[in-house]
Amino acid sequence: MSFSTQDLLALAPTLTLTVGALVLLLTEVFLRGERRGYQAMVTASTAAVALGLYLQLGAAAADKPYALLGGFAVIDGFSCFAGATLCAGLFLTALLGTGFLEARGAERGEFYALLLLATAGMCLMVQGNDLLFIFVALEMMSVATYALATYLRADQKPTEAAFKYFLLGAVSSAFFLFGAALCFGASGHTSLAGIAAAKASPLLLAGLALLLVGFAFKIAAVPFHMWAPDVYEGSPTPVTAFMAVAVKTAAFATLLRVLLTAFSGAGLAGPQAWQPVLWGLAALTMLVGNLSALSARSVKRMLAYSSIAHAGYLLMAVVAGGNAAVRDEATSGLLFYVASYTVTAAGAFGVVALLERLNPDDPQPWDLDRFAGLAQRRPWVAAAMTVLMLSLAGIPPTAGFIGKLLIFRAAVDAGQVGLAVVGVLSSLIGLYYYLRIVVYMYFRPAAQQLAAAQPRGWPGDLALIGCAVAALWFGILSGPLTAAAKAAGTLFAG
Repeated sequence: MSFSTQDLLALAPTLTLTVGALVLLLTEVFLRGERRGYQAMVTASTAAVALGLYLQLGAAAADKPYALLGGFAVIDGFSCFAGATLCAGLFLTALLGTGFLEARGAERGEFYALLLLATAGMCLMVQGNDLLFIFVALEMMSVATYALATYLRADQKPTEAAFKYFLLGAVSSAFFLFGAALCFGASGHTSLAGIAAAKASPLLLAGLALLLVGFAFKIAAVPFHMWAPDVYEGSPTPVTAFMAVAVKTAAFATLLRVLLTAFSGAGLAGPQAWQPVLWGLAALTMLVGNLSALSARSVKRMLAYSSIAHAGYLLMAVVAGGNAAVRDEATSGLLFYVASYTVTAAGAFGVVALLERLNPDDPQPWDLDRFAGLAQRRPWVAAAMTVLMLSLAGIPPTAGFIGKLLIFRAAVDAGQVGLAVVGVLSSLIGLYYYLRIVVYMYFRPAAQQLAAAQPRGWPGDLALIGCAVAALWFGILSGPLTAAAKAAGTLFAG
C-alpha cells in the first residue's frame, strides 16, 4: 500500500471525523459537571465540515474517479454522495441526541466520539475497493455501534439490545470474512477488480453466498432480520435513528459496489447467480416488514419493522442494478432513496425521542396511545410527524414518493415487473400503520398530559423541523437531488 498527498486529501472527510472524535475524548478528561451541551454542537459542526469536503471531492471526481491507498479504496461520485449522506445522518443524530441525553443526565463526550468513529468507518466502507479493507472498515463501524447501543448502561433494555446486536453482528462478520477468504482462494485476490477477473468456480460461488449472508444481516433482510426489532427498541432512540439511516446507507452502498464490481460479469458468478437470491430476499423483506408492523403497538418497534421493509425496497434497486442497461438508473435511484430516507427516518425517530424527553419517567413512551391527541398538545410536532409518515408511506408530494418511483421504475425497466408489483402491494400494506399514527394524533383523545419541555431541547426541535421540511422539499423540488444522484450513479467506478 502506498500513500500520497492525493490520498490524504481524498481521506480528508474521514480524517476530519476522526480528529473530531479525538478532540471530544481528550476534552472530556478535563471536564467536570454534567452540562456538556457544546459536545453535540462540536459533533454537528464536524459532520457539516466533512459533508462539505465530500461535496468538494465529488466535484473534483466528476471528470475521472481515482483510486487511493494503492487501490484499496476509490473516490468517485457514488462514494462521495454516500459519504455526504452519512455525514448528514450524523449531523441530525447529534442534534436529536442532545436533549435526549440531557434529560437523562447522560451527556458524555464518548457518546459523540463513538458516533464520529462509527461514521468514519462507514465512510471508509463506501470507498472500499478491497474485501479486506471493507472488512476492517465494517468492524470499525460495528464495534462503535455496539457500544452506542448499550450507552445507557443503567437500563436493562439497552444492555439486552447491545448483547443481541453484538452476538449477531459477530456472526455476520464471520460470514463476511469467511466469504472473503473463499473469494481469495478462488481468485488469488481480495480486490474487487481481481475477483471480477477470476474464472467462475464453485468456491467463488460459495464465497459470494457467504458475502450475501453477511450483508443480509447488516441490512436486516428477511430472514436475517430477527435482531432488528429488539435492538432498535432497546437502544437509545438517537442511536436507533443512527442505525436506521447511517448503517443502512453504508451497508447498501457497499453491497452495491461489491456486486456490481466483483460479480457483474457474464459468467456463473455474475448477476444470474445473485439476482434470483436477492429477488427472493427483497420480496420477503418488503412483505414481512410491512405485515409485522401492522400489529405493533410500540411506535419505535413499528418503525423498526418499517426499516426492514425499506431495506426490501432498496434490495429491489440492487436487483435492478444487475441489468447493465439500467445500472446507472438503479444506482441513482438507490442513492436518492437513501438520502430521502435519511431525513425521513431520522425525523420520525426524533419525534419518538422528543416524547421520551418530555416524559423521561414514562415506562412506555413509545406506545401508540402516547401519540393520541398530540395535535392538540404539540401541534407542530404532530404536523412534522404527519409529513414524515406520509413520506415513509410514499405518498406525494413527499421525498418518499419520488424515491419509490425511481426504484420501481428502475425495476420495471430491468424486467423485474413481478418484484415491482410486490413492492407496490407491500407499500399499500404500509399505508395502514403509517396513517394509523396520524389518526391517533388528530382524532383520538389524549391519554395523558405531556410534561413541560426540558431545557435546551431546541437543537433537536430544529432538526425535527428540518427533517419534515426536507421531506417535503425533496418531493416538491426534487430536481437538484435527483440530478446529483444521477450524476453520482453514472460516475460509479465499477
